[in-house]
Amino acid sequence: MTLAERFDLWALQHEQRGIEKGIEKGIEKGIEKGIEKGEALLLQRQLARRFGQLPPDLIQRISQASAAEIELWGDRVLDAGSLDEVCSG
Repeated sequence: MTLAERFDLWALQHEQRGIEKGIEKGIEKGIEKGIEKGEALLLQRQLARRFGQLPPDLIQRISQASAAEIELWGDRVLDAGSLDEVCSG
């Protein structure tokens, strides 16, 4: 095998590793997004069950909230007396 052929093989192997790493990162990101969306939908269901129909602006706010906000609001659902108490701050 010539030096040029070995270099081509090496380049091909590294390219393949890069593709595999990219696919893995994409899958991880997709799973994270799916979990976040599921948590947001669960929060919406809990809020609607506790406080009745949710205003559209709150549904939009929940869909755009960070994972940390969703977690905080989810914890507040159990003790809050109103929607404002859940989603304030």
